[in-house]
Amino acid sequence: MSDLVVLHETPDSKHGKRPEDRSIEERIRLGVAIVDKPAGPTSHQVSAWVRDMFGVPKAGHAGTLDPRVTGVLPVGLADATRALEALLAGDKEYVGVLQLHQDVEQRKVRSMMGRFVGEIYQTPPVRSAVKREQRTRHVYEFEPLEIEGRNVLFRVRCESGTYIRTLCSDVGEALGVGANMVDLRRTRTASFSEVDAHPLIAFRDAIAYWRDGDEAAIRAIVRPMEDLLRHLPRIVIKDTAVDAICHGANLAVPGVAKLSPHIRRGDLLGLFTGKGEAVAVSKALMTTDEIVVAKSGAAADTARVLMDPGTYPKLWK
Repeated sequence: MSDLVVLHETPDSKHGKRPEDRSIEERIRLGVAIVDKPAGPTSHQVSAWVRDMFGVPKAGHAGTLDPRVTGVLPVGLADATRALEALLAGDKEYVGVLQLHQDVEQRKVRSMMGRFVGEIYQTPPVRSAVKREQRTRHVYEFEPLEIEGRNVLFRVRCESGTYIRTLCSDVGEALGVGANMVDLRRTRTASFSEVDAHPLIAFRDAIAYWRDGDEAAIRAIVRPMEDLLRHLPRIVIKDTAVDAICHGANLAVPGVAKLSPHIRRGDLLGLFTGKGEAVAVSKALMTTDEIVVAKSGAAADTARVLMDPGTYPKLWK
């Protein structure tokens, strides 16, 4: 918060509640379980198990992993599912094994993988959940960590929605020998890394401790919904603007208290109260510099409301 541009100081409000001060019931309702997904179950099965463990009416995951793929799978609980789409704006990182179908010189493999860094074209695989049409995705980093015979241990950092299995196949085709992905682990989703992820049994144990009267484990393992927006630029809004945003209004310039320094038009933003509560996900209609000098106008277009109306009093006309 210290790196924000301050337009108006926000005195400590008598409304709302800091995320860290929420009761366990509130923390679960507005919480996120960062699961270290095991090989075997589908992402939907993992979400359903988490839902049933916590006894919430719904749960959803961000970024589907194939059954055989392991790693970081954020699962939103109850009302926190509203914020999951914000993770689509974050990048992802994987470590995997690519198997070539014929022998290839290591220098050719390294050179070819380097050519897939940047904007690439992909057609989703046959079993994908989306329409099979060619689209572009951005690969930020793609490097071999170790090459042993026809097996290539690699690391890739890419835009959300990139199919790694397709990427491996395309590398093999470009080399003229064919290739397939034999193992994959997601090591990071947006701001969540492997160190943030826990096996399913850890959540079960934390819930058991809570039911026995010990809240410490569940407070440590269930993340607040606000963490789903950590990778986004942010705007802190005045109390007077909160309920209007909760009713779907766009954010007007006079409602801005603080903001990130390098916001660009079209950026996805997190809107927060002075107490750090997530209010909405919005799309920037002005840059930081434009908001700073403007006296009026819409600063951001509300895309997804995260806070229930009535949490803050109606202070708008």
